[in-house]
Amino acid sequence: RSDYDRFDLLIGMDQWNIRNMTRICGGDPDGKIRMLMSYTSRPGEVADPWYTGNFDATWRDVLEGCQALLETLR
Repeated sequence: RSDYDRFDLLIGMDQWNIRNMTRICGGDPDGKIRMLMSYTSRPGEVADPWYTGNFDATWRDVLEGCQALLETLR
């Protein structure tokens, strides 16, 4: 919960992450909780290899999301 006050941005990979982070933080009044893929041209969830078995797709999603996030922060 203290992370909400300490950091400017909290990133989740899927709706489950976002729901839990919002609950733990007691809401998101400052709009700090975001999905990683929302920074890309194809917003949505990062492919979860637990369900898909496709680690390459997850790697591509995370790489694309991180690159887009870094570009946004520049």
